Amino acid sequence: MKNYLNLIRFDQYLKNLFVFAPLFFGREFLYFDLLLKVFLTFLCFCITSSGIYILNDLFDIEEDKAHPEKSKRPIASGKIKPQLAIYIMVLLIIASLLFSFLLSIHLFFIIASYILLNFLYSKWLKHIAILDINIIALGFVLRLLAGTAVTEIILSIWILLMTYLLALFLGIAKRRTDVVLAQDGLKIRKNVEGYNLVFIDTILGILSSMIIVCYIFYCISPEVQKHYNSHLLYVSIIFVINGIFRYLKLALVDQSTYSPTKIVLKDRFIQIMILCWILLMSYLLYIKR
Repeated sequence: MKNYLNLIRFDQYLKNLFVFAPLFFGREFLYFDLLLKVFLTFLCFCITSSGIYILNDLFDIEEDKAHPEKSKRPIASGKIKPQLAIYIMVLLIIASLLFSFLLSIHLFFIIASYILLNFLYSKWLKHIAILDINIIALGFVLRLLAGTAVTEIILSIWILLMTYLLALFLGIAKRRTDVVLAQDGLKIRKNVEGYNLVFIDTILGILSSMIIVCYIFYCISPEVQKHYNSHLLYVSIIFVINGIFRYLKLALVDQSTYSPTKIVLKDRFIQIMILCWILLMSYLLYIKR
Protein backbone atom coordinates (compact mmCIF):
# COMPACT_ATOMS: atom_id res chain seq x y z
CA MET A 1 0.00 0.00 0.00
CA LYS A 2 2.84 2.38 0.85
CA ASN A 3 4.27 2.02 -2.66
CA TYR A 4 0.94 2.93 -4.23
CA LEU A 5 0.52 5.96 -1.96
CA ASN A 6 4.00 7.08 -2.99
CA LEU A 7 3.12 6.45 -6.63
CA ILE A 8 0.07 8.74 -6.54
CA ARG A 9 1.99 11.28 -4.37
CA PHE A 10 -0.54 11.38 -1.56
CA ASP A 11 1.68 13.86 0.31
CA GLN A 12 1.36 16.35 -2.57
CA TYR A 13 -2.42 16.67 -2.15
CA LEU A 14 -1.70 19.66 0.08
CA LYS A 15 -1.34 21.77 -3.08
CA ASN A 16 -4.91 21.01 -4.10
CA LEU A 17 -6.27 22.82 -1.03
CA PHE A 18 -6.00 25.98 -3.14
CA VAL A 19 -9.39 25.07 -4.65
CA PHE A 20 -10.95 26.06 -1.31
CA ALA A 21 -9.61 29.63 -1.53
CA PRO A 22 -12.62 31.21 -3.32
CA LEU A 23 -15.00 29.64 -0.81
CA PHE A 24 -12.87 30.71 2.15
CA PHE A 25 -12.27 34.31 1.07
CA GLY A 26 -15.84 34.66 -0.20
CA ARG A 27 -17.21 34.02 3.33
CA GLU A 28 -19.16 31.02 2.03
CA PHE A 29 -17.18 28.29 3.79
CA LEU A 30 -20.00 27.38 6.17
CA TYR A 31 -22.54 26.63 3.42
CA PHE A 32 -22.69 22.86 3.13
CA ASP A 33 -23.80 22.64 -0.52
CA LEU A 34 -20.93 24.84 -1.73
CA LEU A 35 -18.47 23.16 0.63
CA LEU A 36 -19.47 19.76 -0.76
CA LYS A 37 -18.95 20.97 -4.35
CA VAL A 38 -15.49 22.31 -3.55
CA PHE A 39 -14.57 19.15 -1.63
CA LEU A 40 -15.52 17.07 -4.67
CA THR A 41 -13.46 19.46 -6.81
CA PHE A 42 -10.55 18.91 -4.42
CA LEU A 43 -10.90 15.13 -4.85
CA CYS A 44 -11.07 15.60 -8.62
CA PHE A 45 -7.83 17.59 -8.61
CA CYS A 46 -6.21 14.96 -6.38
CA ILE A 47 -7.11 12.23 -8.87
CA THR A 48 -5.88 14.38 -11.76
CA SER A 49 -2.60 15.37 -10.13
CA SER A 50 -1.91 11.75 -9.19
CA GLY A 51 -2.29 10.72 -12.82
CA ILE A 52 0.03 13.55 -13.90
CA TYR A 53 2.66 12.62 -11.30
CA ILE A 54 2.68 9.05 -12.63
CA LEU A 55 3.00 10.36 -16.20
CA ASN A 56 5.94 12.53 -15.17
CA ASP A 57 7.62 9.61 -13.38
CA LEU A 58 7.23 7.43 -16.46
CA PHE A 59 8.94 10.06 -18.62
CA ASP A 60 11.74 10.48 -16.07
CA ILE A 61 12.53 6.90 -15.05
CA GLU A 62 16.20 7.00 -16.05
CA GLU A 63 16.87 10.46 -14.63
CA ASP A 64 15.09 9.60 -11.38
CA LYS A 65 17.33 6.56 -10.92
CA ALA A 66 20.32 8.91 -10.65
CA HIS A 67 18.65 11.21 -8.10
CA PRO A 68 19.34 10.55 -4.37
CA GLU A 69 15.69 11.08 -3.37
CA LYS A 70 13.70 10.42 -6.54
CA SER A 71 15.43 7.07 -7.03
CA LYS A 72 13.33 5.84 -4.11
CA ARG A 73 10.08 6.45 -6.01
CA PRO A 74 8.14 3.26 -6.83
CA ILE A 75 8.71 3.26 -10.60
CA ALA A 76 12.38 4.31 -10.52
CA SER A 77 13.16 1.80 -7.77
CA GLY A 78 11.35 -1.03 -9.58
CA LYS A 79 8.79 -1.57 -6.82
CA ILE A 80 6.00 -0.90 -9.30
CA LYS A 81 6.32 -2.00 -12.93
CA PRO A 82 5.97 0.74 -15.60
CA GLN A 83 3.18 -1.19 -17.38
CA LEU A 84 1.08 -1.30 -14.20
CA ALA A 85 1.80 2.39 -13.60
CA ILE A 86 0.52 3.19 -17.10
CA TYR A 87 -2.77 1.37 -16.40
CA ILE A 88 -3.21 3.27 -13.13
CA MET A 89 -2.36 6.59 -14.81
CA VAL A 90 -4.87 6.11 -17.64
CA LEU A 91 -7.56 5.07 -15.17
CA LEU A 92 -6.96 8.13 -12.98
CA ILE A 93 -6.97 10.60 -15.87
CA ILE A 94 -10.14 9.16 -17.42
CA ALA A 95 -11.81 9.15 -13.99
CA SER A 96 -10.83 12.77 -13.39
CA LEU A 97 -12.27 13.89 -16.74
CA LEU A 98 -15.55 12.03 -16.17
CA PHE A 99 -15.78 13.21 -12.58
CA SER A 100 -15.16 16.86 -13.50
CA PHE A 101 -17.69 16.71 -16.36
CA LEU A 102 -20.36 15.51 -13.93
CA LEU A 103 -19.54 18.33 -11.51
CA SER A 104 -19.33 21.24 -13.94
CA ILE A 105 -18.61 21.78 -17.62
CA HIS A 106 -16.35 24.70 -16.66
CA LEU A 107 -14.44 22.46 -14.27
CA PHE A 108 -14.09 19.86 -17.03
CA PHE A 109 -12.33 22.38 -19.29
CA ILE A 110 -10.07 23.48 -16.42
CA ILE A 111 -9.11 19.87 -15.65
CA ALA A 112 -8.59 19.12 -19.34
CA SER A 113 -6.38 22.22 -19.65
CA TYR A 114 -4.42 21.16 -16.58
CA ILE A 115 -3.83 17.68 -18.03
CA LEU A 116 -2.78 19.05 -21.44
CA LEU A 117 -0.50 21.66 -19.90
CA ASN A 118 1.21 19.11 -17.68
CA PHE A 119 1.58 16.58 -20.49
CA LEU A 120 3.42 19.23 -22.53
CA TYR A 121 5.44 20.10 -19.42
CA SER A 122 6.41 16.50 -18.68
CA LYS A 123 7.30 15.72 -22.28
CA TRP A 124 9.04 18.89 -23.47
CA LEU A 125 8.50 22.19 -21.67
CA LYS A 126 10.15 21.39 -18.34
CA HIS A 127 13.51 21.54 -20.09
CA ILE A 128 13.01 25.21 -20.99
CA ALA A 129 14.22 27.48 -18.19
CA ILE A 130 11.71 30.05 -16.88
CA LEU A 131 8.89 28.52 -18.93
CA ASP A 132 9.01 25.44 -16.69
CA ILE A 133 8.32 27.32 -13.45
CA ASN A 134 5.62 29.40 -15.17
CA ILE A 135 3.74 26.23 -16.03
CA ILE A 136 3.98 25.11 -12.40
CA ALA A 137 2.60 28.50 -11.33
CA LEU A 138 -0.27 28.29 -13.83
CA GLY A 139 -1.21 24.95 -12.28
CA PHE A 140 -1.87 26.71 -8.97
CA VAL A 141 -3.89 29.45 -10.68
CA LEU A 142 -5.99 26.75 -12.37
CA ARG A 143 -6.74 25.32 -8.91
CA LEU A 144 -8.11 28.71 -7.85
CA LEU A 145 -10.16 28.94 -11.05
CA ALA A 146 -11.52 25.44 -10.37
CA GLY A 147 -12.81 26.62 -7.00
CA THR A 148 -14.35 29.64 -8.69
CA ALA A 149 -15.93 27.47 -11.40
CA VAL A 150 -18.00 25.39 -8.98
CA THR A 151 -18.89 28.21 -6.55
CA GLU A 152 -19.19 31.21 -8.91
CA ILE A 153 -17.28 33.26 -6.32
CA ILE A 154 -14.93 35.73 -7.96
CA LEU A 155 -11.57 36.09 -6.25
CA SER A 156 -9.70 39.36 -5.78
CA ILE A 157 -7.10 39.96 -8.47
CA TRP A 158 -4.59 40.35 -5.62
CA ILE A 159 -5.13 36.75 -4.50
CA LEU A 160 -4.70 35.46 -8.05
CA LEU A 161 -1.51 37.50 -8.45
CA MET A 162 -0.07 36.43 -5.08
CA THR A 163 -0.83 32.78 -5.80
CA TYR A 164 0.97 33.04 -9.13
CA LEU A 165 3.99 34.72 -7.52
CA LEU A 166 4.07 32.27 -4.59
CA ALA A 167 3.93 29.32 -6.99
CA LEU A 168 6.80 30.83 -9.02
CA PHE A 169 8.73 31.21 -5.76
CA LEU A 170 8.18 27.56 -4.80
CA GLY A 171 8.94 26.41 -8.34
CA ILE A 172 12.30 28.18 -8.49
CA ALA A 173 13.08 26.99 -4.94
CA LYS A 174 12.52 23.43 -6.16
CA ARG A 175 14.97 24.05 -9.01
CA ARG A 176 17.48 25.29 -6.44
CA THR A 177 17.40 21.90 -4.73
CA ASP A 178 18.39 20.16 -7.97
CA VAL A 179 21.12 22.70 -8.73
CA VAL A 180 22.66 22.18 -5.26
CA LEU A 181 22.64 18.42 -5.80
CA ALA A 182 24.14 18.85 -9.28
CA GLN A 183 26.96 20.97 -7.87
CA ASP A 184 27.68 18.17 -5.40
CA GLY A 185 28.50 15.97 -8.39
CA LEU A 186 25.21 14.12 -8.73
CA LYS A 187 23.69 13.60 -12.16
CA ILE A 188 20.38 15.44 -12.01
CA ARG A 189 17.67 16.21 -14.55
CA LYS A 190 18.39 18.24 -17.66
CA ASN A 191 15.94 20.96 -16.58
CA VAL A 192 18.57 22.45 -14.25
CA GLU A 193 20.96 23.22 -17.10
CA GLY A 194 19.38 26.64 -17.60
CA TYR A 195 19.89 27.63 -13.96
CA ASN A 196 22.68 28.35 -11.51
CA LEU A 197 22.65 29.34 -7.85
CA VAL A 198 23.39 33.03 -8.46
CA PHE A 199 20.44 33.34 -10.85
CA ILE A 200 18.09 31.32 -8.65
CA ASP A 201 19.00 33.18 -5.46
CA THR A 202 18.46 36.51 -7.26
CA ILE A 203 15.04 35.37 -8.48
CA LEU A 204 14.11 34.13 -4.99
CA GLY A 205 14.99 37.54 -3.57
CA ILE A 206 12.95 39.36 -6.24
CA LEU A 207 9.92 37.08 -5.90
CA SER A 208 9.89 37.14 -2.10
CA SER A 209 9.95 40.96 -2.22
CA MET A 210 7.13 41.02 -4.79
CA ILE A 211 4.98 38.63 -2.73
CA ILE A 212 5.38 40.74 0.40
CA VAL A 213 4.67 44.00 -1.45
CA CYS A 214 1.61 42.51 -3.18
CA TYR A 215 0.30 41.20 0.14
CA ILE A 216 0.70 44.64 1.74
CA PHE A 217 -1.16 46.21 -1.21
CA TYR A 218 -3.85 43.55 -0.75
CA CYS A 219 -4.22 44.53 2.91
CA ILE A 220 -4.50 48.27 2.16
CA SER A 221 -6.72 47.91 -0.91
CA PRO A 222 -10.01 49.83 -0.34
CA GLU A 223 -12.26 46.97 -1.49
CA VAL A 224 -10.36 44.50 0.69
CA GLN A 225 -10.55 46.87 3.67
CA LYS A 226 -14.30 47.09 3.14
CA HIS A 227 -14.58 43.29 2.86
CA TYR A 228 -12.77 42.63 6.16
CA ASN A 229 -13.84 45.81 7.96
CA SER A 230 -10.96 45.46 10.44
CA HIS A 231 -7.49 46.92 10.97
CA LEU A 232 -6.41 43.51 12.33
CA LEU A 233 -5.84 42.47 8.73
CA TYR A 234 -2.47 44.25 8.95
CA VAL A 235 -1.37 41.77 11.63
CA SER A 236 -1.46 38.99 9.04
CA ILE A 237 1.46 40.68 7.26
CA ILE A 238 3.70 39.54 10.13
CA PHE A 239 2.91 35.88 9.47
CA VAL A 240 3.42 36.19 5.72
CA ILE A 241 6.78 37.99 6.03
CA ASN A 242 8.17 35.63 8.66
CA GLY A 243 6.95 32.53 6.81
CA ILE A 244 8.81 33.67 3.69
CA PHE A 245 11.92 34.61 5.68
CA ARG A 246 11.93 31.19 7.31
CA TYR A 247 11.68 29.44 3.95
CA LEU A 248 14.55 31.55 2.58
CA LYS A 249 16.63 30.69 5.63
CA LEU A 250 16.07 26.96 5.11
CA ALA A 251 16.87 27.22 1.39
CA LEU A 252 19.80 29.66 1.40
CA VAL A 253 21.43 29.15 4.80
CA ASP A 254 20.63 25.55 5.70
CA GLN A 255 20.81 24.46 2.02
CA SER A 256 17.79 22.20 2.51
CA THR A 257 17.29 19.68 -0.29
CA TYR A 258 13.68 18.95 0.62
CA SER A 259 10.93 19.82 -1.84
CA PRO A 260 8.78 22.87 -0.93
CA THR A 261 5.88 20.61 0.09
CA LYS A 262 8.09 18.54 2.40
CA ILE A 263 9.52 21.67 3.97
CA VAL A 264 6.00 22.88 4.79
CA LEU A 265 5.10 19.45 6.17
CA LYS A 266 8.26 19.19 8.27
CA ASP A 267 9.14 22.69 9.48
CA ARG A 268 7.35 23.64 12.69
CA PHE A 269 8.00 27.39 12.35
CA ILE A 270 6.39 27.62 8.90
CA GLN A 271 3.47 25.49 10.11
CA ILE A 272 2.91 27.87 13.05
CA MET A 273 2.98 30.91 10.72
CA ILE A 274 0.46 29.28 8.37
CA LEU A 275 -1.78 28.25 11.27
CA CYS A 276 -1.68 31.74 12.81
CA TRP A 277 -2.52 33.27 9.42
CA ILE A 278 -5.46 30.88 8.89
CA LEU A 279 -6.81 31.47 12.41
CA LEU A 280 -6.60 35.26 12.07
CA MET A 281 -8.20 35.31 8.61
CA SER A 282 -10.92 32.90 9.80
CA TYR A 283 -11.65 35.20 12.74
CA LEU A 284 -11.89 38.27 10.52
CA LEU A 285 -14.03 36.57 7.87
CA TYR A 286 -16.37 34.44 9.95
CA ILE A 287 -16.46 35.66 13.57
CA LYS A 288 -15.80 39.41 13.58
CA ARG A 289 -18.30 40.83 11.14
